[in-house]
Amino acid sequence: MNTLTLIATCPMGLEALVARELKELGYETRTENGRVCFEGELEDIARTNLWLRTADRVLIKMGEFPATTFDELFEGTKALDWPDWIPEHGEFPVEGRSHKSQLSSVPACQGIVKKAVVEKMKQRYHHEWFAEDGPRYVIEVSLLNDIAMLTLDTTGPSLHKRGYRRVATEAPLKETMAAAMIQLSRWRPERPLYDPFCGSGTLAIEAALIGWNIAPGIRRSFSSEAWPIIGESNWERVREEAYDAVKDDIELEITGSDIDPGAIEIARAAAKKAGLGGEISFQHLPVNKAVPLGDYGCLLTNPPYGQRLGDDREAETAVRQLGTLAKRLPTWSMFAISPAKSFEHYFGRAADKKRKLYNGRIECALYQYLGPLPPRNRTDS
Repeated sequence: MNTLTLIATCPMGLEALVARELKELGYETRTENGRVCFEGELEDIARTNLWLRTADRVLIKMGEFPATTFDELFEGTKALDWPDWIPEHGEFPVEGRSHKSQLSSVPACQGIVKKAVVEKMKQRYHHEWFAEDGPRYVIEVSLLNDIAMLTLDTTGPSLHKRGYRRVATEAPLKETMAAAMIQLSRWRPERPLYDPFCGSGTLAIEAALIGWNIAPGIRRSFSSEAWPIIGESNWERVREEAYDAVKDDIELEITGSDIDPGAIEIARAAAKKAGLGGEISFQHLPVNKAVPLGDYGCLLTNPPYGQRLGDDREAETAVRQLGTLAKRLPTWSMFAISPAKSFEHYFGRAADKKRKLYNGRIECALYQYLGPLPPRNRTDS
């Protein structure tokens, strides 16, 4: 099989982080809005699904062509090599979206693509009807400015679903966004990390996964694991590589606290499920009682806000207390994600840097307060 064009999708604003992750894995990339494209082979489908921390999905680009009429969409879709990927018993639902295109009816476009794929399958398998009771191959037709792009989803449930969190608190932070915040903070495992509004523990757990170099997808399955074309051997090889890469001899100082005792129980259960129950400390504490230990640490958090929890006054108090805590930690850096335009006012000072991010569909800012870097050891020089 020829080299594949693969696409790692992500929320707007995280493209540079996804590209950096892919480059660290050894891929050349090109970045577009909401996605990063790269070339790879069958094994790379498995490797990137297992390792990407800030992406949502890994897609195979099947083809791209102009489509201003349903006939063009049908013929362009039919020309692609669907039976090379989808076996005769495969399930192949079609999803779609359209933006600034003449073919604006998404259900109609989905129907046309489905019909075209069926016709292509008939040519290969010589059946008039397909049971679709085998492995799942989700096809997406995406129309933008009258250009149709057809992809296959190799991931299944979004990559933020790592498999360690069975229950969540009222307003959880997505695992992919938590990983993005940690990467943007440039935290390193030799530095303490504290989350005073830890909720279900996502930031702390993602930090521990990064600190020990644990592939975020190592404990979950993916839809393309059932695809005969990729094969079990490719998945077994990349999983074995991932287990070999774990650095569980590194000592971590990661702590989370929350005023909600139920959240702490959820966080502890999630950490245990992730295999990190003994490496992260979770405490039932209000933020004004938090006492982070150590110097030159990173305080990363997703504080409550009115839009999220429905109480503006409570949210303002929480941010004021966070600002008071930060004053007690002169050598620490602090990073907080919030949609509140008044965050800096209640925190008590302007951020050194701000970065626009989207927590789900909510536009937020990552407020960055940069403390001094840890002093270098003489042996480092």
